[in-house]
Amino acid sequence: MHDVLDELHRRWQAGQTVGVGTVVATFSSAPRAPGAAMLVGAEGDVVGSVSGGCVEGAVYELAQQVVDTRVPVLQRYGVSDDDAFAVGLTCGGIIDIFVERIDRDSMPELPDLVTSVREGTPVAVATIVEHTDPALVGSRMLVWQDRVAGGLGSSRIDDAVADDARGLLASGRSGTLRYGPEGQRRGEGMAVFVNSFEPQPRMLVFGAIDFAAAMARMGSFLGYEVTVCDARPVFATKSRFPDADHVVVDWPHRYLAAEAEAGRIDGRTVVTVLTHDPKFDVPVLKVALRLDLAYVGAMGSRRTHDDRLRRLREAGMTDAELKRLSSPIGLDLGARTPEETAVSIAAEIIALRWGGGGRRLSDTDGRIHTEQHR
Repeated sequence: MHDVLDELHRRWQAGQTVGVGTVVATFSSAPRAPGAAMLVGAEGDVVGSVSGGCVEGAVYELAQQVVDTRVPVLQRYGVSDDDAFAVGLTCGGIIDIFVERIDRDSMPELPDLVTSVREGTPVAVATIVEHTDPALVGSRMLVWQDRVAGGLGSSRIDDAVADDARGLLASGRSGTLRYGPEGQRRGEGMAVFVNSFEPQPRMLVFGAIDFAAAMARMGSFLGYEVTVCDARPVFATKSRFPDADHVVVDWPHRYLAAEAEAGRIDGRTVVTVLTHDPKFDVPVLKVALRLDLAYVGAMGSRRTHDDRLRRLREAGMTDAELKRLSSPIGLDLGARTPEETAVSIAAEIIALRWGGGGRRLSDTDGRIHTEQHR
């Protein structure tokens, strides 16, 4: 719905009814990601795409049917299905598309969604796309970090979905969640698509070393848009960091300052400095610790850490600024390998994001999930 939201809102304001098909799940080499949407207007016009052309014709006809019947449909198109060959899904993947009717009565929350998106306020739309009770299919709830609007049929369902939707929203991801019919976390009978209107948070990895490759894989797994940056072109290559979204050859401090100046750094951005070299890590940490970031960590031994703090103080950093530095980086997991170290760093990032203490859950009491830390 991201690509068609403005057009959907325009038609909503005009009192029009449209059919909307949204990709809610993909498998294998599906052409579009979850959240891709296509509108079918009352005059038969089309806006957007759900497959890059493979199944648009079939979704077009289904959308017209749904508008007439007012009954939403979850339809799967896959290469193993006879219907898939008929509609021309040649990519070899499988996509699930939820088709629904949207007008002022069915989605009164649309203006709130549009306002939040335009203001840059993170918001997710949670929609029941499958349920043992057909009457609940199409129920919708808007989820912000501090409130909700609408509902999914019961307070138990609302609470379970809101909690999980906020987790997806924090990482900028959309996806389908499955529950029991009453919102049980272990069970089947209900599928909820969460469409997150939030760009992916960024992870900036400075230092093109073997630990950085493991960190890039971990960052990508956690839903970050990962950039590996190093001033040495012989090391900073895409072939060495295939899991990174971007590999940049530049001095780390210069790159970070430029990204901040361009407005591409925000309070969800995490920075990991893995260079082990004062001429790289001191300048970039001086920039990073003066930005509003979710996390700044630096790798090194305790001796390296003490030397780094001395150099940063000599460079004019205050004690308050230095307290924001996670160094030595990561939680105490006894990590040895690059992969284990990446898990240790990721664990610290997660703990800081959600306010976790980093202890074994078997040694704690009370609720497992706490309120969001930042």
